[in-house]
Amino acid sequence: MMKSDINFRHLYYFWVVANEGGITRAAERLGLAVQTVSSQLTLLEQALGKTLFAQQGRRLVLTEAGRLALGYADQIFLLGEQMQEALNEFDSGRTRLTVGISDSLPKLSAYRMLEAVTRMDRPVRIVCYEDQFEALLADLALHKLDVVLTDREVRAGATLKVFSHQLFDSEMVVVGTPVLAQRYGGADDAFPQNLNGAPFLLPARNNALRGKIDEWFVQHHVRPDVVGEFEDNALLNTFGRRGLGLFFAPAALADDVAEQFGAVRVGLVPTVREQFYMISSDRKIMHPAVEAILAGSRKATPPAA
Repeated sequence: MMKSDINFRHLYYFWVVANEGGITRAAERLGLAVQTVSSQLTLLEQALGKTLFAQQGRRLVLTEAGRLALGYADQIFLLGEQMQEALNEFDSGRTRLTVGISDSLPKLSAYRMLEAVTRMDRPVRIVCYEDQFEALLADLALHKLDVVLTDREVRAGATLKVFSHQLFDSEMVVVGTPVLAQRYGGADDAFPQNLNGAPFLLPARNNALRGKIDEWFVQHHVRPDVVGEFEDNALLNTFGRRGLGLFFAPAALADDVAEQFGAVRVGLVPTVREQFYMISSDRKIMHPAVEAILAGSRKATPPAA
């Protein structure tokens, strides 16, 4: 057998043994004889030309090659399980859309970006995962996700075969609870100087929006009292709802922010804009829900975040 000719049944047995921690337990799970599983592992090792397990006392442990192979096997069989789930959902009349949501993305914005999917003729089951931007891109490249929603685009020259689609663009507003808005609001001609010393809740410094906000403060000679910095936008909004400080929100979501967080507008910041992107992978046949998201963003008037 050539080394490139992997028997995936043998690979599956290896994966089960590695996850069960031994051949005996794996054989019980598979409903096979211990000798059968052991011989299949031997055939896989011969095919790969690598030893995948080593005996350590009475235990089997993965070798370095085994740990490397397990990482790929995890991806292969996870995708296989997802494929089966997707096919089962197809029979039920639903389409499955697996979405990665960047932890810095406002949740209201994520909903707006996915709103077109909820209006499709064929029902869609939306499965959402939240994580850091880089981790989500890696999962997208491995086709564990259909799309990633985020507030930044993929850098030019990135090695991953993924593509950035800007869906929306919105100027920002400063908002806060009615008590804070009354204290630091006032006439438009006093804004933003009336924000000097005001308590602010800001995105963490690794957030794409934070640099724009800091630059705006410097340009207008405003020195805020930064009482909190957050990587998680939902947590920032929760603190804002409790009146711990003023915060920035997309102007297109001002009504939603007022309804959900009880925060009212203090002033408009047109020079600070936030962009919202959908990142897709390189596929010749585009997911119908992804097409709906792109079509929805083109029809949006005015642009909404």
